[in-house]
Amino acid sequence: MTRPSSPVVSPGFFVTGTGTGIGKTLVASALLRAFALSGMRAIGMKPVATGCRADAQDRANEDVAALIAASNVSAPIDLVNPYCFAPAIAPHIAARQAGKAISLMHIRDCFRALASLADRVVVEGAGGLLVPLGPQEDWRDLVSFLELSVVLVVGMRLGCLNHALLTAEAIRSRGLPFAGWVANSIDSTMPFFEDNLETLRLKLPAPLIAIMPFAPDNARACAAINLDLLVAGNP
Repeated sequence: MTRPSSPVVSPGFFVTGTGTGIGKTLVASALLRAFALSGMRAIGMKPVATGCRADAQDRANEDVAALIAASNVSAPIDLVNPYCFAPAIAPHIAARQAGKAISLMHIRDCFRALASLADRVVVEGAGGLLVPLGPQEDWRDLVSFLELSVVLVVGMRLGCLNHALLTAEAIRSRGLPFAGWVANSIDSTMPFFEDNLETLRLKLPAPLIAIMPFAPDNARACAAINLDLLVAGNP
């Protein structure tokens, strides 16, 4: 893969994962803190959140609250989280039950407003990359619409090779920029961790930017995100 001699970092990154509950919020928060430590204004965005309350300042949602806490820029909650649904179910089903449609244009307007306040916007998805947002659209459509670069969180456990490679193929098939990936150690008993890690290093067409250590309480400090590799991973 050819890397540009003077890479230009996208103002936005989209954090997706190999499934649900594998550490997208953890990684998105770590990215925000890493950008802040490098001297940038950074803000998180959760375009669609489920299992939350629209009347709460942080939507009473752990993901939204974590992104707000990791950001060093403040913005109205309706920009940070444009769509909030009470049932903790798939976004398109939650929207349908609420009698609403998730508008990519509305999310784009919110993203642009956030981008005007910050140097970097870290956007966190819900579930995996192919989770629908409506009858026709999925997260790939939003990533393309917002011109974001993808950061993939791989939950390191049995089956992660297939999940990671399928997600990488979904990224490639739509021509989305694949900036980098993170190995998140979610299973302390995973056999042959290093062998699986090396397989992914060889097969994923993007740099490994961090390895998140296992921590059952999930109370981990800012990970050592390699921002230089993240820049190099951008086309």
